Amino acid sequence: MTLLTFIIPVRHQDNARDWALLKANLTQTVRSIANQTNGDWRGVIVANEGADLPELPEGFEVERVTFPPNDMHELGKSGDMEVFYDAFRADKGRRVLMGMLRARDSRFFMIVDDDDFVSARLVEYVSEHRGANGWTIDRGYIWDDGGGLLLGYDDFNHLCGTSLIIRSDVYGVPERFEDASLDWIKSMLGSHVRIADILAGRGQALATLPFHGAVYRVAHGGSHSKAPSLLKKYFFSREALKRPRRLLRNLARLRRVDDAARREFFGEPAQANA
Repeated sequence: MTLLTFIIPVRHQDNARDWALLKANLTQTVRSIANQTNGDWRGVIVANEGADLPELPEGFEVERVTFPPNDMHELGKSGDMEVFYDAFRADKGRRVLMGMLRARDSRFFMIVDDDDFVSARLVEYVSEHRGANGWTIDRGYIWDDGGGLLLGYDDFNHLCGTSLIIRSDVYGVPERFEDASLDWIKSMLGSHVRIADILAGRGQALATLPFHGAVYRVAHGGSHSKAPSLLKKYFFSREALKRPRRLLRNLARLRRVDDAARREFFGEPAQANA
């Protein structure tokens, strides 16, 4: 049995604005995952038949699916935001389910968006707390694509989809894809904001990961959420400038992308001094 499986659902290639960029980001994401300090993990990428994927490091495998493109993929295209979110949750959730069925022997699952990064300490921590229901990643970082700064964020699990580690039996993964209802797929696998409350209501509350567990990449051309740059949103927006105390607090939470951050989150070696 694998301790922790990282599931990466990849959108249909027809829904990607720039597939080359998606591949480049995915390459960085899998490199981050492969940097775990404990080797008891596997990665499953769920992608459509015909999707051109990058070369993958050891520990990763691909689950090919034939789901159609999501016609409501673009934010606001439907004119009804609830229709948009519902279609997104259904498309993402069924891809996640196929990945979980591929790795049904895993004790824990973590869903990772195809452009984010994770701490190299995750599997090690899970190995030390195998009896837990799972964790929400309340503390993480926001990173401008290619930038030199990380912004610490304390409500990360409500901001980014790469924010949950949950024991497989707590999810209640069915034996077959056909056994899962669409409502379960959307609520449990397609949305990261609902599941913690659902589980708490069942008496299966998730714990809080006690360190910064992931990095949310923003301000890149392939972003589905179209999240603005961290400097624009948290420092130079009209809303930010109206709240000087919050602005100062955000300034205190900035961290350089230094050698330690490169090693822990980006899977990169330390940079040599110039």
